[in-house]
Amino acid sequence: MSSPDSLKLVKDISRPGAIFCLARWPGTTRVAVAGSDFKVYAADLEQAKPEFAEIGSHTSYVTGVAVAGDNVVSGAYDGKLSWWDAGKRTQIRSLEAHSKWIRAVEASPDGNAIASIADDMVGRVWDAASGKLLHELRGHAEQTPHNYPSMLYAIAWSPDGRHLATGDKVGHIVVWDAATGQQVKTLEAPVMYTWDPVQRRHSIGGIRSLAFSPDGTHLAVGGMGKVGNIDHLEGKTRVEVFDWQKGERTHEFPGDQFKGIVNRLAFHPQGDWLVGAGGANNGFLLFFDLKANKVLRQEKVNPHLHTVAANDAGDALYVAGFGKVLMYEMKD
Repeated sequence: MSSPDSLKLVKDISRPGAIFCLARWPGTTRVAVAGSDFKVYAADLEQAKPEFAEIGSHTSYVTGVAVAGDNVVSGAYDGKLSWWDAGKRTQIRSLEAHSKWIRAVEASPDGNAIASIADDMVGRVWDAASGKLLHELRGHAEQTPHNYPSMLYAIAWSPDGRHLATGDKVGHIVVWDAATGQQVKTLEAPVMYTWDPVQRRHSIGGIRSLAFSPDGTHLAVGGMGKVGNIDHLEGKTRVEVFDWQKGERTHEFPGDQFKGIVNRLAFHPQGDWLVGAGGANNGFLLFFDLKANKVLRQEKVNPHLHTVAANDAGDALYVAGFGKVLMYEMKD
């Protein structure tokens, strides 16, 4: 078993700007990354000095990236969704996919479908090969209860590809049937949303990350707890886990060490642990054991982290954030 106790940093790679998103080619050490320089790159992190080859470029921040076969699909602040041939480093197609900021792009486990979400509060499912729109996922309100624009931050596929989950700024979560686009279940995580009615008349927080357990029965939700000072990321980290089919919250992990947002969650392939990555001024990695209902490890990381992915064996993590791509190993 790969234990977080043996966590070791083995690669520390400087990159320009912020890396907002990372996707891994299954069965390999290759990753696609993108971020604030508007570009999409591919690299093999197993190389002694990984080279990041540019495979495409947007005209604004790139905040979602997914791998489907040898193709990479990326989504940006301008609402465009683009397909790239990673080998040829050429664009296959570009779509006006959303009317607002695309927050995330995720490939189905079999690589046949692409899901995107944006601040137009709509999720869309696309055929990965043709780019054809398959479904629209409409179940999130465009405005918060205080009549301000909401945001749709997080999306995740179940490991069997049968379900999708989406989560928004006010803590509303919807589980969808991926084949039909119909709602299956709704869940609520209201503690992750803070409204300041006095000082700023402003809200902060939201569901920032989602991950299904390997057996598909549980859904982990990441964000931040209640915020005291709305001008700063002063809320403690927060992770909740649901038996989503029963609609029951089974675990709560209110942060006791770090402040900031849990931007990404990932399960060990056999469910041995759950890892969360995020940050405020600095970054962190948080490891949880759901069976024992306890925190396994809390690791300070510099810089602020935006994403984390585990390899197929669960003994390596690929992590990215502000100015960095990091690789960790967990080999007992």
